[in-house]
Amino acid sequence: MGGPSVHLDIAQARRLALGAQGFARSRPAGRVDRRHLRRAIDDMGLIQIDSVNVLVRSQELPLFARLGPHPRDLIPAATADGELFEYWVHEASHVPTAHHHLHRWKMGTPHRWGGIRQVVRRRPDLIDTVLNRITEEGPLTAGDLRQRRGPKGPWWDWDDAKAVLEHLFWEGRLTARRRERDFARLYDLPERALPTEVLNRPTPDEADARAELVALAARSLGVATLSDLADYHRQRQSDCKPIVRRLVEEGRLVKAEVEGWDEPAFVDPSVTLPRRIDTCALLSPFDPVVWSRPRAERLFGFRYRIEIYTPAPKRVFGYYVLPVLVDDRLVGRLDLKADREASTLRVLSAHAEAGGLAEQSAGRIARELASMAEWLGLERVDVVARGDLSEPLRTAGRSATPT
Repeated sequence: MGGPSVHLDIAQARRLALGAQGFARSRPAGRVDRRHLRRAIDDMGLIQIDSVNVLVRSQELPLFARLGPHPRDLIPAATADGELFEYWVHEASHVPTAHHHLHRWKMGTPHRWGGIRQVVRRRPDLIDTVLNRITEEGPLTAGDLRQRRGPKGPWWDWDDAKAVLEHLFWEGRLTARRRERDFARLYDLPERALPTEVLNRPTPDEADARAELVALAARSLGVATLSDLADYHRQRQSDCKPIVRRLVEEGRLVKAEVEGWDEPAFVDPSVTLPRRIDTCALLSPFDPVVWSRPRAERLFGFRYRIEIYTPAPKRVFGYYVLPVLVDDRLVGRLDLKADREASTLRVLSAHAEAGGLAEQSAGRIARELASMAEWLGLERVDVVARGDLSEPLRTAGRSATPT
């Protein structure tokens, strides 16, 4: 994709974007292991973390979408081994430790939440207290720092201690992994949790680190506007604008025009335009394909909003709704719930996008639901009669077996 500029129709843009995210590649035929995790992480660059567990915690879904059924301890094992670390990137995210040095500039900035900054200004003494406890006692959760009482009253306020933990986490003076039973952050010293060679890697100049992040975003997005590139690692567009100009001048980005887009776009000249995308996947609300709602509308004509915090009577599609990707189109949306007590994957609603592609693909979607249920250790799929896709799915599901 060399040359001074690239012209893409919208179908090419979709294939380019999905190929960059790993969807042009077939799912593994055999056992999925750490090599497949690395490849998926390399495609995405990071995995956003979310604690909602009505189906499965969101960070597991991007791997299922790309790899199919896989050992559910892949991410925790990679974190325990120091191959991934958690940090505030695109919100809370699992990030390769190989990129640790690219985020140190943010570690030197004030925390984005004013309440945490206020606590640190008011109680700077707690910083050493918290660090000393973790140094002496090992990894701790915020709950481990609950208020203690001495002869003169409380030792500290628990909320203050939590704020200090978050401050130290933001600064990189603490790192964290997730405790399995309750998903709580387990804070520890970086030197005990991350590889020495990672921590000893030289810290780049802020401008160079930001430029590398923009280049990584371009590779993961396939084709992207300035706003897309900035949003991927939560940078400001005003900071990224001169960086993008620099990367274009260096030949690391190429300008592009995309059919129907008002804004100019950019592509990494090393990316490959897939001839076709052949996939059926259920996407997390926080999958990189859809986490930018304006981008999902530009690429797929798919207007998507999370309704978790919408009162139930006002929800249009449901509580935990996953977009359905079939080939290079978003064809529908499913409200899913893992009813573990009844060992059932419940499809609480199923809605098709206009055009009939979802109905035509009902068999593929039903097989994907059966595969997800088996992966989650559930015995059956139950489709509630809500939404225009529900009946085609129920019909197709009677003969669906995991692929």
